[in-house]
Amino acid sequence: MNKHKHRLTWATLALAATVSAASPAAAQVAGGSTTVGISVIESTQIATGWSVKKTLLGKTIYNETGQKIGKVADLIISPDKKVSYVIVGAGGFIGIGRHDVAIPVTQIQDQTGRLVMPGATKDTIKSLPTFTYADDTARRDRFVAAADRDIAEGKARVSELEKKAGTAATDAKARIDLQIAALQVDLKSAEAKLTELKQATAVRWKEFEASVSAATARLRKSIDTAVG
Repeated sequence: MNKHKHRLTWATLALAATVSAASPAAAQVAGGSTTVGISVIESTQIATGWSVKKTLLGKTIYNETGQKIGKVADLIISPDKKVSYVIVGAGGFIGIGRHDVAIPVTQIQDQTGRLVMPGATKDTIKSLPTFTYADDTARRDRFVAAADRDIAEGKARVSELEKKAGTAATDAKARIDLQIAALQVDLKSAEAKLTELKQATAVRWKEFEASVSAATARLRKSIDTAVG
């Protein structure tokens, strides 16, 4: 009865989503096993009394040779409530920028207080797909769409001003030409910054968010002041 109760607690509330040092005989299984990797083992060992916040988050994970794999950034429960994943920031271990990966908790062991992922190498970690949050991806898409709209508006305003300049008197044309030149500078800058963001990996886009925001803000100001 107690084992069944613990299993329900894990599946429903994810409050006991922790790594265990329990022996196989004492392990509580939430599902069958498949293969090692991102499609992963579904059996889960539960250590009651562990705190996710105090014991897992921010902790370093090592392989069996003592090499650092990365740090625990989050814990994920899949929609079917059966498989839990530790989200590990492993970019430093594999020598590239931010690279978060989802590791099944069953592949992590507690060895006298140290979290260990046996068999983990740079190649195995690098081969895992980069983990991104669904809502973060949606936010990136909205941000890019808004920047694209600003750029499209800037191009439209340049086109309008060019038409006005073509029929304007000499003094007015000179003023409009200056506005066009200023708009084109800000437009080019916004396009370049947005291209950098679009070419970045899904997990690195926030590194470019501030520069794109600043560039599009300058562009919008130029659009507003370019009255023709």
